[in-house]
Amino acid sequence: MTAWSTSSMKIRILNILEQTMADGPGFRTAIYCAGCAHHCKGCHNPQSWDFQGGHEVTVDELMEVIKADSMSDVTFSGGDPFYQVDGFTELARRIKAETDKTIWCWTGFTLEEIQADPHMAQMLPYLDVLVDGPFILEQRDTSLLFRGSPNQRIIWLKGKPDDTIPGTVPLVPLK
Repeated sequence: MTAWSTSSMKIRILNILEQTMADGPGFRTAIYCAGCAHHCKGCHNPQSWDFQGGHEVTVDELMEVIKADSMSDVTFSGGDPFYQVDGFTELARRIKAETDKTIWCWTGFTLEEIQADPHMAQMLPYLDVLVDGPFILEQRDTSLLFRGSPNQRIIWLKGKPDDTIPGTVPLVPLK
């Protein structure tokens, strides 16, 4: 596929929030996917656990929304985007090929779990930041930015880490 090609690949989502500032730095288009088997106690979005929840949209439809907002970067959240890794990888690839937007992705998996699974790892080269790990209610800390418990890491997969966000972990991904 070329950067200007189309894709009928589908992703099951719950919602798209445009120009949100809660899901990463600056304005963001946040795509909340359906489906999560982590079932973290105290999850802020338990309605996202249902893999049949929400509705299906094509990658092309999501790209229309993303490209229509020139000010906002992109966030993948959920649910857990890694349960729909093929669709989200295609979306991330298209975002990188057709825009200059950054992509932040939240997951209950750890980076190490993702890297150990070649199927899941296919999305990593297209992500700028991964916020990894399950939410642990007993460790909840409302002073943390962009995460709920300190076991969750903000991992910079590309570029330079923003030192103003406590808890970021610079990382060079495995090749």
